[in-house]
Amino acid sequence: MILLRGIHLRTKIRTEKLSVWYGSFQAIKDITMEVYEKTITAIIGPSGCGKSTFLRALNRMIEIIEGARVEGRVYLDGKNIYDPDVDPVDIRSKIGMVFQKPNPFPHLSIYDNIVIGLKLRGIRDKRYLDEIVETTLKKVGLWDDVKDKLFEKGIKLSGGQQQRLCIARALAVNPEVILLDEPTSALDPISALKIEDLLLELKKEYTIVLVTHNIQQAARISDYTAFLYYGELIEYERTDILFKTPKHRITEQYLEGRFG
Repeated sequence: MILLRGIHLRTKIRTEKLSVWYGSFQAIKDITMEVYEKTITAIIGPSGCGKSTFLRALNRMIEIIEGARVEGRVYLDGKNIYDPDVDPVDIRSKIGMVFQKPNPFPHLSIYDNIVIGLKLRGIRDKRYLDEIVETTLKKVGLWDDVKDKLFEKGIKLSGGQQQRLCIARALAVNPEVILLDEPTSALDPISALKIEDLLLELKKEYTIVLVTHNIQQAARISDYTAFLYYGELIEYERTDILFKTPKHRITEQYLEGRFG
C-alpha cells in the first residue's frame, strides 16, 4: 500500500513490462507501473506517444485491433488479465471504457443505451433494469434532464450529455475501473468542466484512468500522472509532485509547453 493525503491506497492494477506492437512497430515499451484504487490516474504525453494504446491494453481491447500483439502482464487485483483462463469479455465488464468522441448507439433510446450491456448478458428483469437506469443517470448527473424522455434517442442529447450517457452506460455493468480516452476533447469548456466534476465524484466508488492532452486537466483532477514519450514511461508520480518538481528534463519541457 501507499499513502496519499493520509489515506492508505491499495494497488488495483499493476503492469509489468507491458509492451504492445502493431505489426513490427512497438507502440509501448516495457511499462511497469501501479494504478491505485479509487484514484484518478492521468496519462499524458505528446500525440503518438502510446497513451491510447496503453489504455486499451489495460482491458484487452487492444486485441480487437488487427495486427496488435501484447507482451508482459497486467494484473487486476493480483490476477493477470492476459492469462489463458481469463475471459476478455469479463475483463471488459470489470474495466469499462469511455472514448474520445461521445458514441451513444444512434438507433437506441437513452434507456436502451444504458441497459444494452445487461441485456446482452441475458438480464431482462424490468424492475432491475429500471433501477439501474435511474441509479446510473443520477450518478452522472443526467436524471433530472432526461427522466421524462428516457425512450427518446440518446443521439438527440447535447455533446456533453451524450458523454455522460456513455459514462452511465459504462457504469451500468458495475465495473471496478473506468478507462477514459480524451473524454472531454470534443466538448465545449463548460461541458468539459462538468465531466471533470463528475470524475471527481465517481472516484469515490471507482478507479479511474484518464488519457488527456490537456495538461491543466491532469493537474486539476488527477491524483497520479504518468508521462509517456515515444512509447516509454518517462515519469510516474503523484500529480502535485510531478508538476512542481519533475525529475526528467523532457517531462519539464513537455509541462512547459515546449512541444506536444
